[in-house]
Amino acid sequence: MLPRPLTPLAAPNGAEPRGRTLRRAPLSRARAGLGGPPLLLPSMLMFAVIVASSGLLLMIERGILAEMKPLPLHPPSREGAAWRAAAQDPGAPTPEAGDSDLRVLQDVRNRTLRAVCRQPGMPQDPWDLPVGQRRTLLRHILVLAGVLDNVDVRLKMDHHSDLVFLADLRPEEIRYRLQHYFKFLFVRDPLERLLSAYRNKFGEIREYQQRYGAEIVRRYRPGAGPTPAGDDVTFAEFLRYLVEEDPERMNEHWMPVYHLCQPCAVHYNFVGTYERLEADANQVLEWVGAPPHVRFPARQAWYRPVSPESLHYHLCSVPQALLQDVLPKYILDFSLFAYPLPNVSREACHQ
Repeated sequence: MLPRPLTPLAAPNGAEPRGRTLRRAPLSRARAGLGGPPLLLPSMLMFAVIVASSGLLLMIERGILAEMKPLPLHPPSREGAAWRAAAQDPGAPTPEAGDSDLRVLQDVRNRTLRAVCRQPGMPQDPWDLPVGQRRTLLRHILVLAGVLDNVDVRLKMDHHSDLVFLADLRPEEIRYRLQHYFKFLFVRDPLERLLSAYRNKFGEIREYQQRYGAEIVRRYRPGAGPTPAGDDVTFAEFLRYLVEEDPERMNEHWMPVYHLCQPCAVHYNFVGTYERLEADANQVLEWVGAPPHVRFPARQAWYRPVSPESLHYHLCSVPQALLQDVLPKYILDFSLFAYPLPNVSREACHQ
């Protein structure tokens, strides 16, 4: 499973030199909350194509491997037009150019985002968000601004000390990057994302077992005792916990992507999907003018992604009423990013 949702920002060609030098190139992600004025949900027709996933906010800068220098506050006059034209021109070549189904999905996703985000009261800028939501968003948009001598280097980065977030920058630097950098978001099927987080966090990571698992078991398992280990949380217990959680206070790994990445407040130039992660990531690298030797890393050999069969099994193993309570919390993720709602009818689950 991917560590967090990522969202990339890349500087326009020849744009501002960077402000700091790191030993490792950081990844980027995003999260944020929903709040303020009531939302206008998409129509039932929009629900036919529903979506969402872990929002990967990567901020990829044009000079990924170049030495970083101070950040100018004013954009260059004509530089950086290439990626801008490609991102805004519907006819620009994309990985989906020869695939009509993917082009339709991409078009539905773009139209749905525009329709929802144009509704009165929807945020048009991070500064339109309440303070708490803006803080969450800026703390999870990562700025790729490091230096790597070798893109094949094997290392494990500390998310807190090795990465630069928008929240680490001054307000004028934040505004500059949001206005002039290439911004992209990666999404994933909402329920697949939840199952992946469940398996990884409660099956492998002691910190999550102690911090969240023990509380979930105490709350939802009769006779659990005062100090459960938290390493045997069931998927149904996890879903019950999500039903009662405020989306704005959720952990980033299961917070709805709408709250995490705020796709109305941040105008992403590209929305990629986990299902086409390698192809979409390489398209982004091409758009931002990354050197040819910079490529999307191969999947780690030990990683075992959630399979459709595993997802189907887990969804059919929990009460349908519980799923009906969980889905509304992620409905904007489904609808905005064109992912279908799961079929957990009795007939489908008996196949």
